Amino acid sequence: MDILIQRGWDMTQAKSVAVLYEEAFGEKFACAIPLKDERIALLADCFQPEFSFVAVENDRIVGLAGFQTPQGALTDAIGFKQLVNQLGWLRAVWACLIFALFSRKPKQGELVMDGIAVDRHFRSLGIGSQLLDQLMVFAAESGFVTIRLDVIDSNPRARKLYERKGFAAKKTEYFPYLKWLIGFSAATTMIFTITQKQTAQPKVFE
Repeated sequence: MDILIQRGWDMTQAKSVAVLYEEAFGEKFACAIPLKDERIALLADCFQPEFSFVAVENDRIVGLAGFQTPQGALTDAIGFKQLVNQLGWLRAVWACLIFALFSRKPKQGELVMDGIAVDRHFRSLGIGSQLLDQLMVFAAESGFVTIRLDVIDSNPRARKLYERKGFAAKKTEYFPYLKWLIGFSAATTMIFTITQKQTAQPKVFE
């Protein structure tokens, strides 16, 4: 099996990428937008592909790693106007309140990872690890100092991957009173520090 890891993808693939993203993270956002078809449509309309790396097998995207920088994020185009267009005013207000719970902005010199999604038929093949490796190389070459991510308590497998790659847990936030709403009760912030050895000539992120 030949897997190509590349940055970005053509917007003609937006629907299939949205389905992949929904498969991995849909339950997390179901409280904001209960209908699966509406979540997929919103994602497909609002993705910014340049803020991602994808795994491609025979022209099919089978893995996705999104990220945030001060310049933008994979889902940064999801705003109140887009939500109103998709959901109507009242439902858009509710969705905005829920999305605010997941909002994370990168600090100076920091790249924030938005999670890794791999097609269920291609899991356990190391694709998630390849995507993470490419993201780490990109961060080093682009002059970032750290990579930050949050991993939820219901995903111990992902946490083990991040620990193997050198991420260190910094703090855990507990909110059991919100589990009924968002599906998990704790999230751990993990940080990867880019060393001088890993850092190539800095590049300006465009």
